[in-house]
Amino acid sequence: MTLQLLLSAMDLKDLSFCKDMNVQSDVILVNQSDVYRFNEEVYGKYKIKIYTCSERGVGLSRNTALMRADADIILFSDDDCIYVDGYPEIVQKAFQDHPEADVIFFNMPSLNKSRIESIEKNFHRVRWYNCFRYGAFRLAARLDSLRKKNLCFSLLFGGGARYSAGEDSIFIVDCLRRGLRLYASPCCIGTVRQESSTWFRGYTEKYYRDRGALFCAISQRFAYFLCIQFILRYRRNTRNIGGMWKAWKLMYQGVNEYINYGRCL
Repeated sequence: MTLQLLLSAMDLKDLSFCKDMNVQSDVILVNQSDVYRFNEEVYGKYKIKIYTCSERGVGLSRNTALMRADADIILFSDDDCIYVDGYPEIVQKAFQDHPEADVIFFNMPSLNKSRIESIEKNFHRVRWYNCFRYGAFRLAARLDSLRKKNLCFSLLFGGGARYSAGEDSIFIVDCLRRGLRLYASPCCIGTVRQESSTWFRGYTEKYYRDRGALFCAISQRFAYFLCIQFILRYRRNTRNIGGMWKAWKLMYQGVNEYINYGRCL
């Protein structure tokens, strides 16, 4: 059972990231920069395939890596991840022990104390009601399962896209919607620095409009309900833009903008 790390990054100049991340597997790196180039390097006994391109967008980067992957198991990654020794064997064993699993999420605690990553204590099924706690950098999958269902990341959401975030959540929901079996593992495969965000600029008007669009992309039927529960749950954050009523109007605009934009595609 082979494993590849699918790494999305910007402006990496050399292979120093391999040491920083403690890379111990083959890597497909999509490096968003100002040129187009492909080169294949070797780091120890591991192959590092580097696709450099000028297009921007996290979803586009992950899709580019996904299209070029050829391992049995793929593990999505960002350049602020730091892996433990033996992480490939941990991931491979989890899939060997659970042949029913198409996707497995692993623990990756954040080193940024202001960013909280849920820590799983037992192996369990991931379903609609608990899937939003996971980011793509915790996700490993059987490549064949993703390709059979034609799964890919949205190009409308995420850093560098029209809407500022949410591509991970949409991808995970799409996996569930298309019948894949998702699980969470208590095994830890590393940590993530999360020192800064490429998209978060505070609880601005754009933030709430984009959040409304995200909920609509996840479920047009339940979009307004998701908006209301989000506002009530995080009502303290709405003070920056004038309170809960203003947040509701902005999210309502985001829902309707996404619906109308989708009709134009």
